[in-house]
Amino acid sequence: MKKNVEVVGAVLMEKDKVLCAKRGQEKALPGKWEFPGGKIEGGESPEEALQREIKEEMNCDIRVEKFITKTVYEYDFAIVHLATYICRIESGKPDSSEHSELLWLPAEDLETLDWAGADLPTIARISEDSGWGD
Repeated sequence: MKKNVEVVGAVLMEKDKVLCAKRGQEKALPGKWEFPGGKIEGGESPEEALQREIKEEMNCDIRVEKFITKTVYEYDFAIVHLATYICRIESGKPDSSEHSELLWLPAEDLETLDWAGADLPTIARISEDSGWGD
């Protein structure tokens, strides 16, 4: 039986652009793009987990603004329950040791990347609502 994993993803917005993060070749889902974030630890709210993960992974402090969607996606290795949120950087500049590449991309161009499956519903929601970056 596959393990259920609760994770959060930050849709980091800067004006009309979104931060996209490419998974390294040594990771699960190598070379796939994702929204940065990670696992929710015991006792954390999703928002607290996002703030901790982005601080650890990217050395940035963020403000979590708005819930986007929750997705359940079954991979070979686990069943991922992903909650995504619109976030803004309050301090710091993204610099990831967890990802092979970071890219600021206009929201309307997100679909041009090869995304991890769990992130696709979030991209669809952003694409259908042009007001996310406001």
